[in-house]
Amino acid sequence: MPTPPLPATYFDGLQARPHPVTLDIADGALHIHGDGIARSVPLHGVRWPERTRHGMRVTHLADGGELHCADSAAWDRWYLYHGQSESLVVRLQQSWRGVLASLLAMVALLVAVQQWGLPLAAQASLLVLPQSVDVTLGDTTLLAVDQDMMRPSQLPRAEQARVQAAFAQAVAHLPPASVPDWQLVFRASHIGPNALALPGGTIIMTDEMVYLVGRDTDVLTAVLAHELGHVQHRDGVRMLVQVTLLGTVGSLVLGDFSTLLAGTTALLGQADYSCEAEHAADVAAVQLLQAARIDPATMVTLFDKLAEARKAKHADTSEHWLGIAFASHPNDAERVRFFQQAGKGH
Repeated sequence: MPTPPLPATYFDGLQARPHPVTLDIADGALHIHGDGIARSVPLHGVRWPERTRHGMRVTHLADGGELHCADSAAWDRWYLYHGQSESLVVRLQQSWRGVLASLLAMVALLVAVQQWGLPLAAQASLLVLPQSVDVTLGDTTLLAVDQDMMRPSQLPRAEQARVQAAFAQAVAHLPPASVPDWQLVFRASHIGPNALALPGGTIIMTDEMVYLVGRDTDVLTAVLAHELGHVQHRDGVRMLVQVTLLGTVGSLVLGDFSTLLAGTTALLGQADYSCEAEHAADVAAVQLLQAARIDPATMVTLFDKLAEARKAKHADTSEHWLGIAFASHPNDAERVRFFQQAGKGH
């Protein structure tokens, strides 16, 4: 049994006056009939409304006209009766299972992008970013770190020179082509014993780190070898690119670009690299130590000293630590075991 024409209200797009009309679909066209109105609009010139649980159905015509129907249920029955199909998105919107499945798929996609897509994109970006970018970022970050976290070193010049010479001597055992430009600077800090590699090759070592390990140049060389590994792999720039890409994705989702790049230098100053980046830096450190005939197990001394210092810090709540670089690295058995195993093969 044919469905009777659907009552609706027509606006011609020229005047605000509504026109009562009836609608019908036949021969590939939408037919509009009313007092003094007889129009046939090809179906491809009609922008149909999406089905929702509530609300008026508003149909837009190619010439600027509109059709309104307050009886949404009647509209939906009429629309489907005439063989008009709904998109998959509309059908999913009407089902809680569809909405839940879409939400889970979106979460899975975002996790996949964060876990694999962004690291791959960041790695690819390093192929096109010149080293001058690293240097500029490093200089800017050093200024930010000096302003917020550090103060001038109180370590005697002779002691600084001794540590510098020991590390330079160890680095000299590596093939020159594999060694990036680097410079070692010393700072006193509000954040406890630390070492930090900045983009461009600047490595900061705090006075507290030197004193923590009893000024042992082998341990300090091991620490600096790890940080040089971050410089070799350009981990600072990689992390910045990755976080910027993540911020861009988040801004696209949330619609807020206002804080996209805010605090990037502070972020580099509190670098918290991935487990993969840390392990790669550990591997680079072992290679340098072995080339310089320094036992890689020397690094274990650092973890032991840091563990002792953390216990003392918790006992003395008046001391303020902000963990960055080595102080934020977990003193976990896996890393200790890695250096111990490398030491056995030394």
